[in-house]
Amino acid sequence: MSAPDRPDPELLDRLVAAARAARERAYAPYSRFAVGAAVLAGGRVYPGVNVENASYPQGICAERAAVAAAVTAGERSIDAVAVVGSSEDVTPPCGGCRQVLHEFGPLMLVVAESPGGARAEWTLSELLPAAFGPRSLA
Repeated sequence: MSAPDRPDPELLDRLVAAARAARERAYAPYSRFAVGAAVLAGGRVYPGVNVENASYPQGICAERAAVAAAVTAGERSIDAVAVVGSSEDVTPPCGGCRQVLHEFGPLMLVVAESPGGARAEWTLSELLPAAFGPRSLA
């Protein structure tokens, strides 16, 4: 399996901007930790936000909301994901989101940016080494 081509810088900036804009629409009345995410799939950008719930386990992370939007549109492979959280530090995807993202692109580019503009990048396989995936079920 080869890594997808790295998105050009302009497209990557557009992906991060979509995550930043989505963050403004997050529903986080309990934690006050708004997160926006956007995935790049099939050349299109699919944003998502975290949506909290009074029954805490029923909430959804922004990354999984973005994945759901892409899958709803018929996508089955994700090339990159951008995440913008509320911390002064960059906020990479949580463990559960890493697992969900792995299903659609174990070698995807992961970009996290803080509200202040600090940015970090990894491949998903760097964030989730020795992952459990579809091949684990064979």
